[in-house]
Amino acid sequence: MENDASANCYVTLLMHAIDFAREAGKVQLKYFRSASLGVEEKQNDFDVVTTADKASEFVVKQAIKERFPSHAILSEESGLDGGSDSEWEWVIDPLDGTTNFSSGLPFFNVSIGVRHRGETVVGVVYAPRLCELFTAVKGDGACLNGEPIATPQGPQPLSHAVVTTGFPYDKAVNPDNNLDNVERVMPLVRGLRRFGSAALELCYVAAGFLDAHWELNLHEWDVCAGALIAREAGAEVVRYRPDRGVSVIVSRPALMPQLRPLIKP
Repeated sequence: MENDASANCYVTLLMHAIDFAREAGKVQLKYFRSASLGVEEKQNDFDVVTTADKASEFVVKQAIKERFPSHAILSEESGLDGGSDSEWEWVIDPLDGTTNFSSGLPFFNVSIGVRHRGETVVGVVYAPRLCELFTAVKGDGACLNGEPIATPQGPQPLSHAVVTTGFPYDKAVNPDNNLDNVERVMPLVRGLRRFGSAALELCYVAAGFLDAHWELNLHEWDVCAGALIAREAGAEVVRYRPDRGVSVIVSRPALMPQLRPLIKP
């Protein structure tokens, strides 16, 4: 942890971020498997938004503005809000896993990260249907429902690994869509899964439920909180493919040298 003043500030921000996430979670559960879901397409058939996305964003943004009016906010549904000269920025995905949510599947969450001078210092990922709250403060480790978590550090062959991945929204029109990576990785691992929520998958690697996750063409709000939680738990986080948005590989450390050469650089 950094000096006491910074530590106290970060913990205070964490407590607020948890409160904001829980309030957004209540909104999500109200709409989950509801006839009033209101699904709309954004960029194409594969990229959707629901009434719950917008309502969750409103709850979180209003709470931030009331308590931290000078802080900037970067959110999936409305972009950057607030002064670009602020030292503090909240990076939020009000409903990560919208396709799951709109289909009635429980793998969805609200993701909230807080950056200070460009560095993520607080991360919260809350999956209300699963009753899972992942949290982290820079330099102070990561927790699941208040209990410390740690990424396994021992050796592991790739053949024992269970990994996850995701696919970009332009997968139908852009051949650079991750299928080549899947073709190389799948025969070599014990299992490959697709959960459809990058933030939650990063947290599952952090907790040791999964061994690795990779995905290309994400956004900052997809990974801001989850990447901090993973790093603080002891996972290795690598950004790759700067030509394809925010692309990350997250894994237990012993697995990264085996997995990284299989993912297109």
